[in-house]
Amino acid sequence: MYIVELCFECYRDTSLGDAERAIVNYLDMLRYQGQILGREFPTSMHDGYFVSRVVCPEQDSLHPDNQSEQVKLAEQQLNQAGLLAPKLQLQGADLLSDSTDPCGQQGERPSWMMLYTSFLHTCSPLRCGDHFAPIPLYQLPAVANGDQKQLIKWQEDWEACDQLQMNGSIAEHAALHEIGEVGSRLYRRGSDLAKRLEVLSGIPTYYYLYRVGGLSAAEEKARPCPSCGGEWALAAPLHEIFDFKCDSCRLVSNLSWDFKD
Repeated sequence: MYIVELCFECYRDTSLGDAERAIVNYLDMLRYQGQILGREFPTSMHDGYFVSRVVCPEQDSLHPDNQSEQVKLAEQQLNQAGLLAPKLQLQGADLLSDSTDPCGQQGERPSWMMLYTSFLHTCSPLRCGDHFAPIPLYQLPAVANGDQKQLIKWQEDWEACDQLQMNGSIAEHAALHEIGEVGSRLYRRGSDLAKRLEVLSGIPTYYYLYRVGGLSAAEEKARPCPSCGGEWALAAPLHEIFDFKCDSCRLVSNLSWDFKD
């Protein structure tokens, strides 16, 4: 990941409110395309210009070739608010972020992908199955309505549930149901998105089911696929996290964290 500063220069008189709305909308559209990561973008006001600091998956994430139609429209709205399209200044690599999947940088394609996130992550919710590294969403066809907003919204909901169950004080069981059960609304949304991604990209795309609890390690190791009831235990953990993988149902999961070494 890389830290980039965006400088929005004023080319005519404008109000703070108009400039703020245009910049916020522009950053939101970049986020919904996967060109910038996270949800908070520090923005400062200077003499005749504004500066926003963002994190991008790659050095060239903000190249026009990666833009959605929504980003292009938001750029026009910057102009209507009296601001020029932002000038970019690469600050350097973000040492505290995950490394972006190398497949896209090497002109290769993952052999499979998975939808995976947690409340600790701000990177792309789509991971390479080969390297377990986040895949920039703009590298893939738009999942709906011209951008990747539905994926980002699913990620926000999954992370909110994960935060609730980790805190263990409010709505813990409801949150666990959403991220760990095949009958949950969150699962249905995510599974539909994974299927859509697979159709659009031609790359098998799996969905991660969170697992915690259980009566014993032996019982947990023997549990069948919750969707088809078939065997799905792996001979060895995948990426040190996943102990189960069902190719027919496109599911991956972990041995209950209560019994995982």
